[in-house]
Amino acid sequence: MGEIISELRKRIQDIQFELDELGGPISDMPELITSANLLRSNEHLTKVSEKQSELLSAYGLYSKALEDMIAVVFDIQNDLKNLLKEQSKLISVRKSPRSTISKNKKKSTTRRKSLKK
Repeated sequence: MGEIISELRKRIQDIQFELDELGGPISDMPELITSANLLRSNEHLTKVSEKQSELLSAYGLYSKALEDMIAVVFDIQNDLKNLLKEQSKLISVRKSPRSTISKNKKKSTTRRKSLKK
């Protein structure tokens, strides 16, 4: 899961770099006719739009991978909570008989001492 997230993060960084390289819209060149300037501008906008679509797609995959990872973490957290509950039940069950046994031992040793006197 960690590999997927790091790969997606690298992909996002690459796409953002490519998008930054495209820069802003190309300014009109006075020596070219209007239709040529419009074509250049359209090509630029098309490239920017494609890169933005790629970026959105990569962010979607990235967020999905993060959501999956968070779901796994919450499942683990829930399992650990249940284990702790079970262990605390076992500990409380084990303590009850021991405390009565230790009380009985104390009584018997005090009885022996009193009988010896």
